[in-house]
Amino acid sequence: MTAETPPGTAAADLTQAGDLVRIEYDLWSEIGGKTELLDTTHEEVAQNAHLPAAEGRTWGPRPHQIGGDYFPTGVENALAGIPVGEEVAREFAPAEAFGERDPKLIELFSMHEIERLPEMRRENAHLDVGTVLTIEGRRGRVMSMTAARVRVDFNPPFAGRRIKGTFKVVERIADSVAKARAILELQYGRSSEFHIEHREKTLTLRIPERSKFDIAWMAAKPRVIDRLRTYLHPETIRIVEEYVTPSSEKKAEPTPPKAPAKETAPAPGVPAPPAADTAAPTEPAPAPKPTRRSAPAKAPAKTE
Repeated sequence: MTAETPPGTAAADLTQAGDLVRIEYDLWSEIGGKTELLDTTHEEVAQNAHLPAAEGRTWGPRPHQIGGDYFPTGVENALAGIPVGEEVAREFAPAEAFGERDPKLIELFSMHEIERLPEMRRENAHLDVGTVLTIEGRRGRVMSMTAARVRVDFNPPFAGRRIKGTFKVVERIADSVAKARAILELQYGRSSEFHIEHREKTLTLRIPERSKFDIAWMAAKPRVIDRLRTYLHPETIRIVEEYVTPSSEKKAEPTPPKAPAKETAPAPGVPAPPAADTAAPTEPAPAPKPTRRSAPAKAPAKTE
C-alpha cells in the first residue's frame, strides 16, 4: 500500500526512503473481531490498553529510518511519501504486514524432544501454552500440549492479522550529532549514554561503562559504523573506550613528636618570672619519737 500525496504538498515536505526522522505511531492488529494494541509511542494509549512497557522504554517520538526494517516491509513502504508533520491513518492486509498464516509451519513434537531443549533444562524452566521455544534455530510458540505431545507454531506472532495504524512524522533529523544518536538508537539502543562529538571530518563516540563488555554492542558496532559512514560521511570514526585504574589509598603517616618549647629571654626592663621548682618533691622527715623519762632513783632508806 503506497501513501497518496495530498494536493498542494511540496515534494520537499514528503518523506523519502532512507530519511532519518522522528515518528509517533499507534499500531493495532485485528483478529476474531477483536483489536489488540501491538506498539505505540504514546504512554496514555499503552496504559489504557494495558500494554506492558519494556525495560528502559521511553515514550514520545522515536528515531526511525523510512524504509528500514523496524516495521514489516508493507508498512515501511507506506511511510514513504507522507507529509512531514501530518498524521495519517493506514490499513494493511495480512500479506502486506506480517504475512498469511502457513499451516505447514505448525509442527508436532514429542515431550521427550522438548524436554531436551537447552531452555527447558534451566532451573526456572516452565512449559505452557504461549511459551517461546527455539528448535533447530527457529523460534516458535507453543499452541497446545498434552502429556506426550507439544504443538509448536513457527509462524510470525501476528501472521494472518489485519493491521491498522496512525503515523505522524514529527521531523526530519538534520543535525549530525542527532543523526549519529539516532543511528545508535536504531542499531543498538542506550544512545543517551554515549558521548558524541563531530568536529570537522572526525566523528568520536565515547563508549559508556556498561557497553564496554556488552556482547550486543560488539555485534552492533559494525552496523553502526556502516550507517555512520552512509549518513555522515566522516573521514575518521573514533570509538573511544576509557579504563581508569583506581588509585590506591595512601597510608596515614605517623605524627612526629612535638619539640619542647624554647625558653625566650625576657624583654629589657621586665623581671624574669620565678623559676619553676622542678626538683622532685621530698617526703617530710618523720617526727621524733617521744622518749620515756626514767623514774627518779629512790633515796636509800635511813638506818637507825
